[in-house]
Amino acid sequence: MPFPIVYLRVNDGIIDMFSIFLKEIKGYFSSLVGYVVVIVLLLICGLFMWILPATNLLDFGFLSMDKFFAFAPWVLLFLIPAITMRMFPDELKSGTIEILLTKPVTEMQIILGKFFASLALVLIALLPTVIYVFSMRFLASEGHTLDTGGILGSYIGLFFLAASFCGIGIFASSLTSNQIVGFLSSLIGCLVLYFGFEAISKIPAFSGGLDYILSAIGLASHYNNISRGVVDTRDIIYFVTVVVLFILATQIVLKKRNWA
Repeated sequence: MPFPIVYLRVNDGIIDMFSIFLKEIKGYFSSLVGYVVVIVLLLICGLFMWILPATNLLDFGFLSMDKFFAFAPWVLLFLIPAITMRMFPDELKSGTIEILLTKPVTEMQIILGKFFASLALVLIALLPTVIYVFSMRFLASEGHTLDTGGILGSYIGLFFLAASFCGIGIFASSLTSNQIVGFLSSLIGCLVLYFGFEAISKIPAFSGGLDYILSAIGLASHYNNISRGVVDTRDIIYFVTVVVLFILATQIVLKKRNWA
């Protein structure tokens, strides 16, 4: 009977992927990496939100999380490469990549397990920032309400942006056996896709239609669209496409690379 056999294979694949996911999560929090990522992100966000004169809400005089969602991508742009840089270089140094590939587990299951683990760590780090929303509600004067739709949309945009950065980081990690090279490659890739195309589109020579195309290729314009509180399916499709392309590219690298 083909249906039960296919079902069992799919179920086993999910279990294998989940095992890799748990292995990576435990690896983060059994060392300082996971804690450092969470602490650094919250520390930087806290400084920008409540202390630094140019950005803190108390001096701004208007309760809005726009500034947070403006600088959060730049924080993630450095932190996510620091998370993903160890994914495959660590496996190579410890020799566990050979063990993984000899087990009944596919390259895609390995990649997805690592991808979802890195994304989960970012979400764990971002989760405490929801406290900022409740803090602003407490500080708001009577009769003033927060733009909850815009805040929710911005968090959705931040989620998809983080997923894209994780996809880029996983791909960069698969290209090298050196963590530093993996970090720098991921950082450059995230920077080019997030800021590079947006910056190039501002050049006067590209005005007249090409500027729109260049901007649409980059991550920033789609993130900004969702951050306005309007979740457009076109922006969602764009982010999903970016993630899928980098995951497939990572799979190609793993298939062609000689890990011996």
